[in-house]
Formats: sequence, C-alpha cells, structure tokens
Amino acid sequence: MNFEGFIFQLESWGVVDVLLPFLLVFTITFAIFQKSHILGKNKKNFNVMVALVFGLGVIFPHVLGTYPGSADPVNIINQALPNVSLVIIAILAVLLLIGLLGGEVKWIGSSLSGWIAIFCFLVVLFIFGNAAGWFSMGYPRWLSWLDNPDTQALVVILLVFGILIWYITKDDSEKKGRIFSELTEDFGKMFKKD
Repeated sequence: MNFEGFIFQLESWGVVDVLLPFLLVFTITFAIFQKSHILGKNKKNFNVMVALVFGLGVIFPHVLGTYPGSADPVNIINQALPNVSLVIIAILAVLLLIGLLGGEVKWIGSSLSGWIAIFCFLVVLFIFGNAAGWFSMGYPRWLSWLDNPDTQALVVILLVFGILIWYITKDDSEKKGRIFSELTEDFGKMFKKD
C-alpha cells in the first residue's frame, strides 16, 4: 500500500468526517476554557469534560445525519479550513519575505495590527459564511470572478502585500482618525500575548 492508499484508507475509517473535526472542536473549546477560567481556576477535569461534550455534540448528529441539509458544522469545517489555511500560509509567506529582506514586523502592538486582525476576521467570516451557504444568492454578476478559489487566494495575497507596501512607505506624520485608531488598537490587543 502506498501513501495515497493509506490516506484513502484513513478517509474510509472516518478520520476526515469524525476524528479531525472532533479533535479541532475539542481542542479549541478546551483551550478557551483553560484560558478564560469560565468554570473556575484549576478546573482542568471540568474543562476536559465540557470540551468533550462540545466535540461529541458536533460529531454525533453529523454521523447520524440529523443536521439539516446545509447546516452541518462538520461539512462547513471541512469545506472552509483549506481556505483559512491558505490565508494563514499567505500571511506567513509575507512575513518570511519581510524577514528574508532583513525587515522586522514592527506593526504588532500598533494600530495596524488591529486593522490586520479585523481584515483577517472578515476574511475568515467570509470563508465560513460561504461554506455555510450564507451567501447562497451568489455574488453580484460583476463580482462573479470572486467565486474561483484561485482568484480568492490571489486577492488575499495582493491585499496583504498592498497593506505591507502602504505601511512601509507611509508618511509617519499621517494622523489617524481617533475613533478608528482606538478601535483597531483595542481589537489588536485582543490577539496580543500578555
């Protein structure tokens, strides 16, 4: 059996439809409970149990086929994650290019990090919304070219490079609007390590 055959075998065992979504939901839920202390400090056992219930609560209806048509979270996750991964790879590629050219990422902690966080949030929301069928009416006719995943990836990469070029070449004396500046700084702090 070659490696491709092994991948097909894993898929037939339900790794893609059961195990990977379960691990993703369980891990994210557990990490949120551990970080936020919703159930109290040093309550790891409770956090594990609740995360286990969340993970199984997503998987069981999928396996039993009780989710309504296009509202199956496992199908949405499996459809959206490759595009989210593509966005992450594009951002990492930009950061690698900056590092290769001897630059440093100096926007972390600044208002630009907030704008980048808002942009990434909107991109991920769009990807998951598209996978969930929220935009079932489709794009307007003049935006139909955005339906191609390759075009979407190109647009994301161009936007990331555009933001970088703007940030590198902007005049330091430019003033930002107070409301937007505070909003982006606060949003950027949400993703900043303590």
